[in-house]
Amino acid sequence: MTFNKEQFIIDIYAVTRLIPVGRVTSYGAIARSLEQSRRVRMVGWAMNQSPEDVPAHRVVNRNGLLTGRQFFGGTRMQDLLQSEGLEVEKNKVKNFKKVFWDPLEDMEVE
Repeated sequence: MTFNKEQFIIDIYAVTRLIPVGRVTSYGAIARSLEQSRRVRMVGWAMNQSPEDVPAHRVVNRNGLLTGRQFFGGTRMQDLLQSEGLEVEKNKVKNFKKVFWDPLEDMEVE
């Protein structure tokens, strides 16, 4: 079975749209949920290119750092997260483990 980049990006956006308001997930968690754990960087790339209806601001690195913030401009990523009730300090989500959303736990696996 060959890897389909276009479908993978569509799937990344579908998973990202499932992230509940006030929660965050990581690039790696999205990749793992799509059985592509070695394509974490591609998830990051997709977030940087995402359409407006994809809540890319809810995707952070595995430690809760807002590594994608430069693509939002200024403090927009932080502002969006804080508007959803999350606390951010020094470009890092506070209580990361508590607010972390694992797609594998919440998605139906076929």
